[in-house]
Amino acid sequence: MARLFGTDGIRGIVNDSLTPELTFRLGQAAALYFAARSGTPAKFLIGRDTRISGSMLTASLAAGICSVGGEAHLAGVMPTPAVAFLTKRHGYTAGVVISASHNPYPDNGIKFFDGDGFKLPDETEDEIEEYLRYEVPDTVRPTGAGIGRVYAQPAMLEEYMEHIVQTAPNRLDGLRIVTDTANGAASQVTPEVLRRLGAEVIPMANLPDGVNINDGCGSTHPEALAARVVAEGAHAGIANDGDADRCLLVDETGAVVDGDRILYLCARELKTEGKLAKDTVVATVMSNIGFGKSLAEAGITPVYTAVGDRYVLQRMRAEGYVLGGEQSGHVIFLDYNTTGDGVLTAVQVLSVLQRAGVSMSELASAMPTYPQLLRNVSVYDKQAWAENPFILAAISAGEEELGDDGRILVRASGTESLIRVMAEGADEAQIERIVADIVQVIERELGRPTE
Repeated sequence: MARLFGTDGIRGIVNDSLTPELTFRLGQAAALYFAARSGTPAKFLIGRDTRISGSMLTASLAAGICSVGGEAHLAGVMPTPAVAFLTKRHGYTAGVVISASHNPYPDNGIKFFDGDGFKLPDETEDEIEEYLRYEVPDTVRPTGAGIGRVYAQPAMLEEYMEHIVQTAPNRLDGLRIVTDTANGAASQVTPEVLRRLGAEVIPMANLPDGVNINDGCGSTHPEALAARVVAEGAHAGIANDGDADRCLLVDETGAVVDGDRILYLCARELKTEGKLAKDTVVATVMSNIGFGKSLAEAGITPVYTAVGDRYVLQRMRAEGYVLGGEQSGHVIFLDYNTTGDGVLTAVQVLSVLQRAGVSMSELASAMPTYPQLLRNVSVYDKQAWAENPFILAAISAGEEELGDDGRILVRASGTESLIRVMAEGADEAQIERIVADIVQVIERELGRPTE
């Protein structure tokens, strides 16, 4: 069996690679694993996004859990970070989210959180997969009163929303905000939280029907939000993805405020308040050069990890940092939650905006960005570039030309047969030429470029 768990749980097309039968067995495997580790029956909190397949997979997972004596507590539709927060607060053995995040609706996924609200490490996922490789023996299938139970937990979403409201350092009275919740898990949550804080809210993409999640909306498609913000004369727009673990903003002119700027603005505010641990922020190697330079000017140290919010979180936990995230909008405020939280992020940034008393565009302009270009190259061996002398020479030539005013990042995709070539620099025409030169060499040596 190939490894099921990827970089963010198990994902696949429902009724193709991700079936109810597999989900049932996964429920059994997870319940047996956690019961063996703790010596008591496992209790799971299960949340999902708005995909049409979510209720079916929830039922399959819960049945698997109960078939080996575990308990399944069903919270219904709620953001991924809500499951992480509530799992820890209520002492569940583990939390489970049924979602494929920003993917289209035919896909779905399953990801686990441990009892402390953190995503499972690879080693734990591998151990759960070991349980999947074997049929569950009759000796561990309880009968009678030993069979597990399913409990509905519809009130838990309110507890999460109130928690987010309590994190706000100030109210948002007077702000006019457009919210695009991607027809996903935060469709009711983000607008309601902002209203409770006093903002005037104009919701969009908040009427999920099971198949419209992420369909031309949300944080991966901010164009409609940008147009609506300008049309409504709003102060800003908020874009979540399907499971609401990320957040991007749009300023009053329709320009996107990405995760780099969000991190910069929040880091600067936390430092002023004396709440930024070690005056340090964790980001990934994809962050813009302007991000690091601006932080340094503010007396804040940026540290960088590989791409992926799990690597950001690992560094934060290992070294005691409280703020980190990705350019894509996964932002972790470790004082308030254990994973990226798009609703929490929206509240924190809008609180900064309210206190600043200036426009969102003026606030965001405090962090200048360098032109950044990313190209993908389809190859037959995505690891071979690192030992190819012609590719390395092309990269070295580009780095020498850019000097301290730019950088080049070449890396293999984690999920596809692609090499990603990214360059930044002060001169856009220059970085376009440098990237084109590197791509041409990679194409000649290993494959063909793809858009």
